[in-house]
Amino acid sequence: MLIAGFPAGAWGTNCYLVAPAAGEECVIIDPGHRAAAGVEETLKKHRLKPVAVVLTHGHIDHVASVVPVCGAHDVPAWIHPADRYMMSDPEKALGRSIGMPLMGELTVGEPDDVHELTDGARLELAGLELTVAHAPGHTKGSVTFGMPEAADVPPVFFSGDLLFAGSIGRTDLPGGDMDEMLASLARVCLPLDDSTVVLSGHGPQTTIGRERAANPYLRQVADGQGSPSAPRRGM
Repeated sequence: MLIAGFPAGAWGTNCYLVAPAAGEECVIIDPGHRAAAGVEETLKKHRLKPVAVVLTHGHIDHVASVVPVCGAHDVPAWIHPADRYMMSDPEKALGRSIGMPLMGELTVGEPDDVHELTDGARLELAGLELTVAHAPGHTKGSVTFGMPEAADVPPVFFSGDLLFAGSIGRTDLPGGDMDEMLASLARVCLPLDDSTVVLSGHGPQTTIGRERAANPYLRQVADGQGSPSAPRRGM
C-alpha cells in the first residue's frame, strides 16, 4: 500500500493520497488550503490517478482545494451532509471572518459532483476499502476513515481533527461540542487495536496504543472521568 501525505497551507493541514501501490488509482483525503500543487506533485511522483476526494470534515483548512482538485481530474467529493454547507460558506462555519486576503486565494463552493457520507458506510474506491465512522465533536459532520490491516501495513485510521498525537481537535467553533467529542473518542477510537496507525489532520502520525497510554483525553475517556484540562489543536 502507498500512503503519501504532506502538510499544506496556512494551517499545516495534512493531505493524504492513498493507493494500493505506485502507478495505480488513488483517493485524496482532505486537500485543504494551498494543497493543489502538492497534490499534483505527489500524483506525478507516484504515477497515480485520482478517483475521488474524501473529506473528514468541512473546515476550510481541509476543503479549500476541493474545487480545483476535483475539477482538474473530474472526480467526485465525499462529505458528511452536516458539513456540506461549509464548502460554500466557510466563514459561517468558523463564526468569524478568516480574512479578506486569505479568502481571495480560495475557490469557495462545491465541485460538480458531491456524494454524502453516512456512519458505517464502506467505500470501495481505487481498490481500497474505507470504513466511515461519524465522529461529531469538532464539527457536527466530522468523520473518520478506517482501513483494515493489509499484507504490508497494520490497520490505518485517518482521524481528521478528532484525534491528534497527544491531543484532540478544538470544540469552541460553531458545531463543536465537548460532550460529543468525548463520546466520539469513546465510540470510535477506544475499540481500535493498539497497532492501528493514526494519520490525523494536523501533526505527526501516532498509534492508538501510544495515545491510549499518553493522550490525556483518551486516557480520561477510557477511565470514564470526563474531560481533562489540556490544550487542544486544529483550526
